[in-house]
Amino acid sequence: MNARTQPPTQPNVQSEAQLENNLISQLEKAGFEKVVINNAQALKANLKRQLEKVNQITLTDAEFERVLVSLEKGSIFDKSKRLKSKVDVVHEDGSVSYLTLLFGDDAEGEGDADCGGEGDNARQNHFQVTNQITINGKYENRYDVTLLVNGLPLVQIELKRRGIEMAEAFNQIKRYDKHSFGAEGALFHYIQLFVISNGVNTKYFSNNRELSYKQTFHWTDVNNQKINELSAFAHAFLTPSHLTKMLSRYIVQNESGKFLMVLRPYQFYAVEAIVNQVTTAIANNTCENGYIWHTTGSGKTLTSFKTAQLLTQLDEIDRVLFVVDRKDLDYQTAKEFNAFLKGCVDSTDNTKSLLNQFLGKAEQGKTVNENRNSKLIVTTLQKLNNLVTKPHYKKQIADIAKQRMVFIFDECHRSQFGETHQNITEFFTHAQLFGFTGTPIFADNATVKKVQSGNAAKNQKKTTKDLFGQRLHSYVIVDAIRDDNVLPFAIEYYGKLTQKDGADVDVSSIDIGEFLSSPARIQKVCEHIIGIHGFKTKHQFNAMLCVASVPDLITYYDTLKALKAEGQHKLNIATIFSYDTNEEEEFEGANTDQASGISDKAKPLAVNEVSPRYLTDVDNADSPSSVKEVHSPKVHSPKVHSREKLDEFISDYNQTFGTAYSTKDTDSFYNYYKDVAKRTKAGEIDILLVVNMFLTGFDAPGLNTIYVDKNLNYHGLVQAFSRTNRLNGTVKSHGNVMCYRNLKSAADEAFALFSNKQPIEHIEVPDLGELAQDFRTALDALKNLAPDVQSVDELPDEAAQVQFIKQFRILMRLKNQLETFSDFSLETLGISDQEFVDYASKYSDLARELKGDPNEKASVLADIDFELELLQRDNVNVSYILHLIEGMFDEPTTEAKTQKRQVIANMLATEPSLHSKRKLIEDFIAQCEAGLTQAQDFAEFVAEQKQQEIARIALEESLDKEKFEDMVADIENGLKVEKLKSDDIASLTTAKMTFKTRRTILPRIAEKLKSFTEAFVSGFH
Repeated sequence: MNARTQPPTQPNVQSEAQLENNLISQLEKAGFEKVVINNAQALKANLKRQLEKVNQITLTDAEFERVLVSLEKGSIFDKSKRLKSKVDVVHEDGSVSYLTLLFGDDAEGEGDADCGGEGDNARQNHFQVTNQITINGKYENRYDVTLLVNGLPLVQIELKRRGIEMAEAFNQIKRYDKHSFGAEGALFHYIQLFVISNGVNTKYFSNNRELSYKQTFHWTDVNNQKINELSAFAHAFLTPSHLTKMLSRYIVQNESGKFLMVLRPYQFYAVEAIVNQVTTAIANNTCENGYIWHTTGSGKTLTSFKTAQLLTQLDEIDRVLFVVDRKDLDYQTAKEFNAFLKGCVDSTDNTKSLLNQFLGKAEQGKTVNENRNSKLIVTTLQKLNNLVTKPHYKKQIADIAKQRMVFIFDECHRSQFGETHQNITEFFTHAQLFGFTGTPIFADNATVKKVQSGNAAKNQKKTTKDLFGQRLHSYVIVDAIRDDNVLPFAIEYYGKLTQKDGADVDVSSIDIGEFLSSPARIQKVCEHIIGIHGFKTKHQFNAMLCVASVPDLITYYDTLKALKAEGQHKLNIATIFSYDTNEEEEFEGANTDQASGISDKAKPLAVNEVSPRYLTDVDNADSPSSVKEVHSPKVHSPKVHSREKLDEFISDYNQTFGTAYSTKDTDSFYNYYKDVAKRTKAGEIDILLVVNMFLTGFDAPGLNTIYVDKNLNYHGLVQAFSRTNRLNGTVKSHGNVMCYRNLKSAADEAFALFSNKQPIEHIEVPDLGELAQDFRTALDALKNLAPDVQSVDELPDEAAQVQFIKQFRILMRLKNQLETFSDFSLETLGISDQEFVDYASKYSDLARELKGDPNEKASVLADIDFELELLQRDNVNVSYILHLIEGMFDEPTTEAKTQKRQVIANMLATEPSLHSKRKLIEDFIAQCEAGLTQAQDFAEFVAEQKQQEIARIALEESLDKEKFEDMVADIENGLKVEKLKSDDIASLTTAKMTFKTRRTILPRIAEKLKSFTEAFVSGFH
């Protein structure tokens, strides 16, 4: 407000002026000097004194006027950059001095953030607090509380009295920006941070004119618990030491958009944790690693950029490498890094370019500086592996191997679990490795990876912690949804299988792979997608369709194309997938037929910088099972290579968008990939069809729906679903996930795992002796079937052949486990390496001939119907929590029950819609654990607790209990609490009220009624 007159307030309610005075008093105690500055002239006079003091200089009035002219130039963005540099002063005698505007603790500052450097108190930042500065612009405005650093207004705080929405303070700042911030010297354009508060809630945000209220942030502690109350916020955030860090380190200038960004609290804590880990390692001459678990969509690129930038400013660090595992991410990450700091990185095109970066050599036509002769390098895992393994490169960087380096791995869950990781750590002997991931590998979702050790390959099953060490900070999916940093999911499950006569189908009796890939089923799914697409995308967003295999994708694409030709839709569809150079002509899918679900699994691909196959995310659909039986669908596609089909689809794309891409060379295919990404982000593609590509590491805020016809689990599922939940305005309220397979249990397991802040990160290794004995027993059983390799050919019938396949599969699984032990040797277990490989050859060929199961289930496509009815819709709400509670008591071990209990506790603590029901649900769990009730009896428990609460409130507030119960019944039938009038509430009470007591009693009863409704009524229908 411009005037200090306050509107009428309730008795005993703190006014805005009191809130303001209390804050100033607290800031004084924290080390701020309180000053009286009424207008722009006083502000400039104070600025002159402070700049002279901190820079140990005396300025004449004429010299300071020239400084003011310099300070006034440029935009908000320009002034933020100037704040971190120096301003030149031309003195009367012609000499030049340089003024520092802000001393920081980064490379551009001079000395420590809090004490200025080398103990020279004159060079530390000087913090002041003032209030009610009046600036005359288009209109006169008076600002609440201003924090000055060295005389410049860098933090502006706008307050509203308790009970008023913070959004009013935000809108007020927007008005000030239009009407007066740029007036009278425009010193208020130097503001870096705004703080808004109504006493009970407080948020902060950067000086960015394009921000909406939804892009303002709460501060939290390191465990992501919000610090809302103003005095607590001031204690944590508005201190000289913390503000120096925020202003000098954690305001980021986005070069491409020319706007300011500020790190959110979890980003701040992650960066601080890594920097502290590195500085501690430098001090102790050690190399401890670590990883950051920040959920998908939480801004890991900004976090990793700021981490890398700060680490390059440490003199003891020779190089910082940001490592990604695919070329598209290399390009994308370099582009995003350069947006934060123009020209700071240049992604390498090949291994030789990476070598030149290490050696500081200039490429042809470039200067050394242009060739990125700097500490920061962005590259791919594959090129880095080439550098440290190929003798020609390895020899040239031998001296560099001992330098102190920091490696930052993007999405470290995907590919750092193999030989390459080992090669890097063995070559760079003084390196620290830090991983960022939204979906870490824990014991529950770990898979077997093959790692080369000398001349032998070992199978290993490792977690993220095994490779990167300590988890340094966590910010899980429920945290992000609670904070409105990502959107929640609405998951719908479609598809019901029935006999033609209406009877249920026994899934175990049919060829499920044939059914899932049948053109008739796929056409029904396509028609369903066409029918709901406009509604789900609100006619302004777009979608992805992910399917199980390339053959299925081809069927989907051809079906959608045919339906478009028939006039059933006008959607722009596009696709991209990888192909095998030497695949068979007739397509064979990769569906695993199991009654419990189907897991399609992409084959691990060798590094190939010529083939476009390197773009595949090879483990997106990883399953923890060690061996899976693969069946081929019996749907016979035309005998063409998938590359021919892809070129056909690219030709459609070229015709639609006027482009000229193909698969004829790597560059053209890669440019096609980038164009697909760009047009998907721009919304020009309505539905993008994929198998694995684009399901991780791809951010498109305009994408709000994913249609899923493939089996996913754990990190693959969360990554895929998370393509839909990026923020994009108020119309996009959630991400739509439309499942055409039964992924309900897989989704529950995945979200439970990645919501649990105390997951099991250590894998229990089985006893070597027991495994060895199991292997000998399995080997004896195999030898009884086929005493030697050649006798496999003499197996009498298909039943015996199937038995051999199953028994050898058991042997392979045991061998995979045994290979995790360094002293394992096949020779000691009764079979040589050569004999095992020979058996394996027989197994592979025989399994191929049999095509999975010789006792093939009969085709029943003509006898069954597939109905696309909605089976279930899941949101994270009371019902979802109750489902988890029931599952908790079904867990077989105490440890598993405890783990599920922690997941539920995390969701209750972080999901806003459950806060009011937290005590209710926790009390119910406690009764279940004590054996006083059953997990299914929640409704009875709620009814009992509700009656107890009604009785308690009636007694405390002297209410007529029957009238109170009638009002509760009306609320349950749809009456809105906020629609109740004071007289309605007054009619409940049996106590006599005066005019004065009425003003305090009725709001208190209304608040209790509101809390009661949130706890016992909302969310239970």
